[in-house]
Amino acid sequence: MSTIFIFNTIAGVFQIYSILLIIYILMSWVPSARETKFGQMLEKIAEPYLGFFRKFIPPLGMIDISPIVALFALNLISRGVFSVLTMLLY
Repeated sequence: MSTIFIFNTIAGVFQIYSILLIIYILMSWVPSARETKFGQMLEKIAEPYLGFFRKFIPPLGMIDISPIVALFALNLISRGVFSVLTMLLY
């Protein structure tokens, strides 16, 4: 299997998960969007990851910054995975 295929697949997975997190976060602005089937599916996918950050980062008044930190951490994790894969495969 080609290393380029491996890198592209992993990059795609991280990108899709990031997009799903952003959609889930934006759905909080629409009153009943999370009660839809799509919203419930996104909740099952996103909430375990976001919940981890909500344990440690309290909301600042009405603003919850934990999703921003979670997206930043996901970006760092993806970069770390690519660094490790680069060291292992090359």
